[in-house]
Amino acid sequence: MERQTLQITDNLERLLDIFPRTVRKGLEAIEDDLVNLIEVVMDLGRLPQARLPGTFHYLTQDPITREDLRFVTERVGQFGPDNRAGIEATLHRISAIRSRTNQVVGVTCRVGRAIYGTEHVIRDVVESGKSILLLGRPGVGKTTLLREVARVLADDIAKRVVIVDTSNEIAGDGDVPHPGIGMARRMQVPHDSEQHAIMIEAVENHMPEIIVVDEIGTEQEAYAARTIAERGVNLVATAHGNTLENLMLNPTLSDLIGGIQSVTLSDEEARRRGTQKSILERKAPPCFDVLIEIQDKDTFAIHSDVANTVDLLLRGQAVKPEVRLRRGAGKVEVLQTSNREFLEYAGGAHSVTVDDDEFDRYADGRLAPQPPGHEPVEGVRIFPYSVSRNRLERAIRSLGVTAQVVRSWEMADMVITLKEQVKKRNFKFDELRRRNIPVHIVRANTVTQLQAFLKQYFRLQHLSPEEFAQREAKEAIKQVREGGQPVDLSPQTAPIRRLQHEWAEAEQLKSSSFGVEPERFVRIYS
Repeated sequence: MERQTLQITDNLERLLDIFPRTVRKGLEAIEDDLVNLIEVVMDLGRLPQARLPGTFHYLTQDPITREDLRFVTERVGQFGPDNRAGIEATLHRISAIRSRTNQVVGVTCRVGRAIYGTEHVIRDVVESGKSILLLGRPGVGKTTLLREVARVLADDIAKRVVIVDTSNEIAGDGDVPHPGIGMARRMQVPHDSEQHAIMIEAVENHMPEIIVVDEIGTEQEAYAARTIAERGVNLVATAHGNTLENLMLNPTLSDLIGGIQSVTLSDEEARRRGTQKSILERKAPPCFDVLIEIQDKDTFAIHSDVANTVDLLLRGQAVKPEVRLRRGAGKVEVLQTSNREFLEYAGGAHSVTVDDDEFDRYADGRLAPQPPGHEPVEGVRIFPYSVSRNRLERAIRSLGVTAQVVRSWEMADMVITLKEQVKKRNFKFDELRRRNIPVHIVRANTVTQLQAFLKQYFRLQHLSPEEFAQREAKEAIKQVREGGQPVDLSPQTAPIRRLQHEWAEAEQLKSSSFGVEPERFVRIYS
């Protein structure tokens, strides 16, 4: 994927203006390194430092005095209870260290940069309309990414975005927010202990579609996040921790991913599951659909289904997230693909390979390349094994059939898979046969093949391409009106896409085409 080069706005001259003349001269002497400047540290009685990645420079040969510190503090905004201040209309943050007598004895002047284009590595996740939680250590770029995501959601996707800005790191100091947030609105928080209340206030007073929050760190804030999620408002936030597993062990924040509880099973259920009687389970739906671990400024591990990932980890199964690396010139490289879909079904089970003849003998009336001839089941629950859940949901939505995609084969009325998976003869297929759960086979993991299966199963073969497209568009328009989230239609030819645009316009909705032929499709949104 190609994107334009990152654009950086740092208003560095505004930061240089707050330093005493001697410190500023020291900074100007390292002009070539200023593009990488992280922060300037000034402590009473010590030499001032300019800190850069992996190194630092002393800026003067004279220790910092109280007059130097006073010079800085008089040129920045008012310090709040968290001992943080800023510079009007910039993203720079000045943090004070105080003595027992409340005197400022040190300052950390951190450079704030708005970097446009950082979100392209997760652009598809941002556009998915899901709630996103960002994890990462301090200084890895969480806030920078969060700011850019907020701008893209507000400007490019036209969402109503409200930022709850506790420390003014997202939108800068002062009453006028930094242009780096685009058309998103910003609510400042008088005191960090009030962040949870402002989160709720934002939902109740300003009708947002998305709330953006930096650093959810307390039980009250986690509760506020759950309240927001249950009201149907999406969240994009950061939290303390490096990995999803860390978050599961955090008693304060584990509720963000559903919370953990101990459950005692009956003897029968324990035997059925093949587990001990006392097990750990997720106690509620997560507040976030997607969790992204920011491993470093260019490496991102994406858990695209938080609920399922947590469930698998609690069962002791290893989960591999998708890992993406941001390269130069706007390129993104996938370093590791997710094993989620395999684990959903097989649980890492041992399998053996059989030849085509044995496969054919194994394929009885409940395991067949084509759907059986019985009447279709309305409201059928389908579990996709090695088949894309998103593509199956799109196919169901496009046809308007009464089917539901479930997250476990135990909950399913049928399973859809690929021929090569059945040929491996996983022991789960034997279990499915014993339970009389039919397994249907599609030739390829594509929306088109899944649509063909559903059309045959629900006996919709009579639909023309135009009738099919119209049915799909009507269902999408209904979903957009009810939920407000964009809906992607299945790929169509240019004449049919033109009709889909006209149908959306007739309903006073917007639409755009994406992708390249023959997979070009229409997206309908409010």
